[in-house]
Amino acid sequence: MGSWELARRWADALDGVVAPTLNRSQIEDLLATLCTGLLEVAHGGEDPDIARRAARMLVAANYRDSSAVSRSVRVLCRDLVEAAADGPDDPALPQIRERAIELAADFAAGFTAALRTTALAEQEATLAAVLAAAREAEHRRALSEARFEAVFDGALVGIGTVDMTGHVVNCNAILAEMLGQTPETMPGRTVADILGPQNLNQAFVELQRMVAGESESFRTETEHRHQDGRITYIDLSMSAVRDEDNGIEFLIGVAVDVTERKQLADRLWRDANYDALTGLPNRPHLFTRLAEVTPPIGVCYLDLDGFKEINDLWGHGIGDRVLRVVADRMRATVAPLAAMPARIGGDEFLVLVENCSGEEQLAALADDLLAALTAPREVDGHMLSVGVSIGVAYFDELPYAVDELVHAADSAMYRNKNDARRDPAR
Repeated sequence: MGSWELARRWADALDGVVAPTLNRSQIEDLLATLCTGLLEVAHGGEDPDIARRAARMLVAANYRDSSAVSRSVRVLCRDLVEAAADGPDDPALPQIRERAIELAADFAAGFTAALRTTALAEQEATLAAVLAAAREAEHRRALSEARFEAVFDGALVGIGTVDMTGHVVNCNAILAEMLGQTPETMPGRTVADILGPQNLNQAFVELQRMVAGESESFRTETEHRHQDGRITYIDLSMSAVRDEDNGIEFLIGVAVDVTERKQLADRLWRDANYDALTGLPNRPHLFTRLAEVTPPIGVCYLDLDGFKEINDLWGHGIGDRVLRVVADRMRATVAPLAAMPARIGGDEFLVLVENCSGEEQLAALADDLLAALTAPREVDGHMLSVGVSIGVAYFDELPYAVDELVHAADSAMYRNKNDARRDPAR
């Protein structure tokens, strides 16, 4: 399968998501160019920005729905692998799959960033229009007030004004709805009264500074907790409007409800950093954590023995359930240490122990893990058990390359496995 066929499959997957700004032929041309670069990276080429660039181009073409992400990720993890591999027996297939997963994670992160950039640009344009109308109102009040009211009431974002005593002058319906109010109940009340004590956060502190004349503007993302416990996330911008004598006459704020965007960003972050089957942190998340930890640390590398036979005999459905049981038992075993278990491969796991006291602690943890994971378990009426090979490594200081941590524990695991084969009594 070439880049054009892969592009057609991608276009088919995106069909019906939104009404894009391009026609089908233009979409396929766009995707074909991207697929050429993605296939090169899947084969081991270097283009670290290709997946994020693809996300930005799709957002620019008006693909802004969350389903565009999930459908594109499936194309990258399935169809891209099929296109890049030379059949199911291709010895490079594991590396191609790993690169495809990394491309999918980069695409999801790039999609979120592109959505945020687009939303912020639209918000800035709205704020600029409102401020321009407000300033013109001071010079040509009779004509401009009508324009200002039209922008105020017809805007697709929340808009409100506050006087220099902290009282709301007016607001549109969208802002009132964001705060769980109505446009009739807000004017004349203080901002503190409207928000309630549970919402007097950093955004309120910045507003107080503006009321005191200590700042001209601010922009922040804040959360608003409603009385029913629901939380709305708001991107808020506020600016001072000055009169002809350069005195601050009132404050104007523009608010955008970014709750869905934040939820999408959180979901994409979790999809990119956690294993979908077991819920454990995945390999990229683990390596990020390893690069930030403070020594001393310890790592336990675990490899399941006999897991392939379970898959071959009972099927991958049973195998997946066994992996979930393994993950649950790992969490329970390491919980007292506040250690981090992660799945880094098919049947390979790793436990990271921060503030590790030494090799004795790691050896005790390895024994606990061995006892927990090798205990027989019932899965769909079958009593199943797997063996576990464990290697440990302790570090007073972090090595130059994070890979060395995993490699050291991996080597220890294989030494233990080979020793066990030579001495079956162990």
